[in-house]
Amino acid sequence: MEPIKESLKRVVNVPSFQERYEAMRKSILQHEKIQQFLKENEEAIDAQMIEHSLLKLNEYISQSTDCCKCGTTAQCTNYLQGFIPKLLITNGRIDITYERCEQKILEDERREIASMVSSMHMPKEVLQATFEDITIAGNRSRLDIAQQIMAFIQEYRATGELPHKGLYLYGEFGVGKSFILGATANELAKVKVKSVIVYVPEFLRELKAAMADHTLESKVDFVKKAPVLMLDDLGAEAISQWARDEILGTILHYRMSEQLPTFISSNFNYEELEHHLAHSQRGEVEEVKARRIMERIKATTTLMRVEGENLRR
Repeated sequence: MEPIKESLKRVVNVPSFQERYEAMRKSILQHEKIQQFLKENEEAIDAQMIEHSLLKLNEYISQSTDCCKCGTTAQCTNYLQGFIPKLLITNGRIDITYERCEQKILEDERREIASMVSSMHMPKEVLQATFEDITIAGNRSRLDIAQQIMAFIQEYRATGELPHKGLYLYGEFGVGKSFILGATANELAKVKVKSVIVYVPEFLRELKAAMADHTLESKVDFVKKAPVLMLDDLGAEAISQWARDEILGTILHYRMSEQLPTFISSNFNYEELEHHLAHSQRGEVEEVKARRIMERIKATTTLMRVEGENLRR
C-alpha cells in the first residue's frame, strides 16, 4: 500500500491544485483590507506568519468587515450574527477577534433600556411613552413638568447621585399623568437608572393574594427598594387600614429614610389624598395615620398639577 504521505504529495503536486491555491493566496493578499493590515503591522509580520495565517485571512475577507446596517441582526450574514471580524496579531500568528457591529450595539442598548423599567399592571402604551408623545405646546403645566423631569435627570448626570425628591402629579382624569410617568421611566432608562412603575389599585389587590403564597414580603421589598419608584393612580383604590399602614406606610417610610426618589400620580392633591387616606373601608376616620403617610409623601415628592383636556375621550 502506498504511504499516505506520498499520496498527499502527488495530490498537492497536481498543477490544478497548485494553481487554485496560488490564485486563492493572491486574491487574499491583494484584498484592500488585508493590504492595509499588513502595511500597518509590517514590522511584526513576516512571510512565514502570513503563510500560516492564510485560512484566518480568508475567513476575515469572506464576510462583512463593516456593519452593513441590515436593520436587524437576524438578517446578518456574518458567521456570528451581529459581530464583525477584526484582525490582530497574537502568539506569532495573525488571528481574528469578533466585535459587536453598530446594529448589534443598538439592539443591545434597546434591550438594556427596556430591562431598566420594571412594571406591575401597567398598560403597554404607558410603558412605551416618550417625551415626544407628550403634548406640551400651549400647556404650561406640561412644559413645567417636563423641565422638572429633565432637571432631575441632568442632576443625576452631573453628580452621579439621584435627587431625593420625585414629583407628585395630580389632575383630572385622562390628562396624561400615567403617560408622564412612563415617559419619565424611559428617559431614566437611557441614563441607566432603573425604575419600578406600579399601578397601585391592582398592586394592592395582588398583595392580598400574596399573603397566601408567602410572596408578600419579597414583592413589597422589590417596590420599596427601587432606585426610582413610580406609584400610578394613588388614591383610586378604596383604602383599607392594612393597605395604608402596612403597605403604603412601610414603602414610603423606607424611601423617606433612604432618601430614594418617588414619583406619584393621583386625581387628588395633597389635602384631598390625606382626606381619602383618613377614611378606611370600614368607616373609621384616622386622621393621624393619614397625616403620617402624607408627611412621607411630601418628603419624597414635589407637588405639580397636570392640566389639559381628557385625552381618553
